[in-house]
Amino acid sequence: MNIPKIPLGAWVDSLVDWMTIAFAGLFSLITNTIEGLLNILVDVMSVGPSIVLIVILTLLVTYTSKWPLGLFTLISLLLIDNLGYWESSIQTLAIVILSGFLTILIGIPIGIWCAQNKTVRKVVTPILDFMQTMPAFVYLIPAILFFGIGVVPGIIASFIFAIAPTIRMTNLGIQEVPNELIEASDAFGSTTTQKLFKVQLPIATPTILAGVNQSIMLALSMVVTASLVGAPGLGADVYRAVSQINVGQGFEAGLSIVIIAIVLDRITQNLRKPAYEHIISRKLISIIMVVLVVGTAIFTMISKEAAITGDKDNIGAQVDYEIVGIEPGAGLMKLTNTAIEDYQLDDWTLIEGSSAAMVAELKKALDKKEPIVVTGWSPHWMFSSYDLKYLDDPKKSFGGSENINTVVRKGLEQDAPGAYTILDQFYWETSDMEEVMVDVAGGMSSTEAAEKWIEAHPDDVAKWTKGAKAGNGEKIQLVYVAWDTEIASTNVIGKVLEQNGYDVTLSQVEVGPMFAGVANGSADAMVAAWLPGTHLEFYNNYKDEIIDLGPNLKGTKNGLVVPEYMDIDSVEDLK
Repeated sequence: MNIPKIPLGAWVDSLVDWMTIAFAGLFSLITNTIEGLLNILVDVMSVGPSIVLIVILTLLVTYTSKWPLGLFTLISLLLIDNLGYWESSIQTLAIVILSGFLTILIGIPIGIWCAQNKTVRKVVTPILDFMQTMPAFVYLIPAILFFGIGVVPGIIASFIFAIAPTIRMTNLGIQEVPNELIEASDAFGSTTTQKLFKVQLPIATPTILAGVNQSIMLALSMVVTASLVGAPGLGADVYRAVSQINVGQGFEAGLSIVIIAIVLDRITQNLRKPAYEHIISRKLISIIMVVLVVGTAIFTMISKEAAITGDKDNIGAQVDYEIVGIEPGAGLMKLTNTAIEDYQLDDWTLIEGSSAAMVAELKKALDKKEPIVVTGWSPHWMFSSYDLKYLDDPKKSFGGSENINTVVRKGLEQDAPGAYTILDQFYWETSDMEEVMVDVAGGMSSTEAAEKWIEAHPDDVAKWTKGAKAGNGEKIQLVYVAWDTEIASTNVIGKVLEQNGYDVTLSQVEVGPMFAGVANGSADAMVAAWLPGTHLEFYNNYKDEIIDLGPNLKGTKNGLVVPEYMDIDSVEDLK
């Protein structure tokens, strides 16, 4: 069918761009409010040594779920502390509690509204279906543009993903209240409000709490996804372990999430009928908890001094002492941490996320002419599209220029000699790669951009394929990381291999799995090894199981990048 494609994506992009500008003040207010509430929660739970919160949670679980589970909670939380994940656990708990609070604050009133109005229910139900079936990653895209990189878009995405059960179960609980009770309340002259609060909600409470419980569990399941946009906590530890193929760290962080999930699940499940309510009333426990939380919050706000002193107009204060980074497993992140140590930037924080989130945050700052410091590398299309500059690195923390090498599995030369030859002869210039990246950034698909470049550069392609035996449908799997440079190079070489008779599959993975896949033979090749610095650790781990065919591009660069309009020239100026 030759029906033109409906520009749905372009319409959505235009809508998001308009909303980003039109509601900038509202988004800023929401961001500041959520960050403020989260900081209060973290400060409250961080007061005193870790054993204080461990004992409080243990007593709370014991009260709601009997002493055996309390003993399990005590041992498990002590294990988390021993493994070194206590600070991350507090961050995760704060994120989940705040997301749960938002789902209760907004979800229960909407559920009540749905139960009392059929028209509202008919409108809300398909929206909830959409929210529950849409991949959670999709929520992160507009959240980054609206709220920036960090914990706030993660909380917003978690809230959207988790709110549906609270709304549905509140609606269901109220609708299942027996008609006889409704008729009796009407007969006694109850108003709508009296009927709701004295008849419907008390009877529907178990169902509503079940929905809240499910929402909290869904919010907890989002912690790893939220880490993609810089949300801290156990999710970031899991994401870092996946990126670096660190099985032990991944298991420890994952086990910590499981423990937190069990604790929260048991508390919320048994909150309505605690195991020891006959000894201490729920009302008294509620009062004690409120007094503890509010009192601690007031104490911390009064006693807390500014963590950073000095000139509030310096560059650090203007960007909240934050460097916007990319994936935690990237070698560039390790180099940036080295630079922070070398230049004694003790007040600065490197924000983990993704390269896409970093670019989105950069574009947002550039549109508003605001200061920003990001991790950067060349070649990259952002240098062709924006006026940017590298900060000088007199201590050489980021090393010198690097190359991007082609790496293949052992045995590829025997299994697919033509593909091996093409990969071995693959070489292009920085300008070539940026040409493809600019097209992709402009809205062209990576496949179309690769085909366009190949068609425009037949002489270069002829050099790569010279003397290469044509394929006969042999399968070739190329792996790459989701960096704009590697998307460009992998799609181009993949299309060339395809044109020469090979059945090519492109698989996007993290840095660690990329090297591991080629080393264990589950992938055939990659054209994305940044050496000798960025990927040196991974290269050294697997160098005996892979074949390095040498550079396919020379003269890359890593460092810290700022807009040209910023009056700063060196990493030393950050201090």
